[in-house]
Amino acid sequence: MQLLPPARPRRKPSLTPMIDVVFLLLVFFMLASRFGVDEVLPLPLASGGGSYTGPPRLIDVTPGRVLLNGAEVGSIVSAVTPLMEAPTDPLILRGKDGATLQHLVDIAAKLRAAGFTSIVLVE
Repeated sequence: MQLLPPARPRRKPSLTPMIDVVFLLLVFFMLASRFGVDEVLPLPLASGGGSYTGPPRLIDVTPGRVLLNGAEVGSIVSAVTPLMEAPTDPLILRGKDGATLQHLVDIAAKLRAAGFTSIVLVE
């Protein structure tokens, strides 16, 4: 009769190095990724009284439409251009009827892209 040596217990692999690698990869990708681009939208406040010349230029922004002096317009840039004497003339931008900040930012971006530099945001 032949006696075999007792079977050696199997060693389980350690998971610690794998967990360390996963953690390091997670930290690397969190630090290396950009989640969004911060952008500054310069809007002067309408609290300081100043001189206002020319025709009224009140732009009301609602979730579904844009109004210039109370009348609905298709393209705000083409509608406001005849009312401007210079690109530095103030445009008054006002959100109404549940308009979100994104609606106001979109209209302000269109106006800035057209060259208008003085956009005033009122409540």
